[in-house]
Amino acid sequence: MSSPIERVKSDGSSRTREARLSRRRDLSQFLVWFDAEFSTLDLEKAWLIQVAMGVTDSDLRWCSPEGPQVWVVRLPPRATVSPWVRTHLADLVRQSRGAEARGVEEVDRDLTEYLVAALGPIPPAIERRPVLAGNSIHTDWWLIRRFLPRFAACLHYRHLDVTAFKLEWRRLCPEFDFDKARQSWVQRFLPAVWRGRRRRHDALYDLQASVAELAFYRQHLLRRRPKVPVGE
Repeated sequence: MSSPIERVKSDGSSRTREARLSRRRDLSQFLVWFDAEFSTLDLEKAWLIQVAMGVTDSDLRWCSPEGPQVWVVRLPPRATVSPWVRTHLADLVRQSRGAEARGVEEVDRDLTEYLVAALGPIPPAIERRPVLAGNSIHTDWWLIRRFLPRFAACLHYRHLDVTAFKLEWRRLCPEFDFDKARQSWVQRFLPAVWRGRRRRHDALYDLQASVAELAFYRQHLLRRRPKVPVGE
């Protein structure tokens, strides 16, 4: 039987070994899909209402058995809510002021724990962390940095914005657009398992629609293998 001192040394060695492995791990091929509904387009005054997050591998398959998750975020009484949000997201605003809503600090912790559960320890080196992905993801990133600092600290400095592919597609093929509102299209192109939700402007629906949209562009816009320039 090992002594307490030997067990401490063993535990210390295990932690050191895990730390070394964590430093060597490269999670930059994984995509952290994120979508948020918020109270106003004025980002200086906006508050989170709902967030969804899921993690995929490079083939756009969910990395956790439960797939993407969604959280209703508690809306403070003083929060600015735009007329559009008050009208079109009335049920969501009501939920964000109800008993099921969670504080933003709790959501920040849950997002971080979900990410670690899906991928393991997050490497200290920022260039080895997973990449944030979504539509118009710069807006979400602004809100993540403001409200979800623990989650933000787990992410790569680069982002994958599906909107960039959307804009290029519209220039090349203006007669056809990927309609995220058509659930049949979303389910057709989504490589991962569909996780319910039937309407846009719901964070979980929009997150899955973004994954499906990237899969669509991969199939129809990025089909040819790029030629690598040789020489000057």
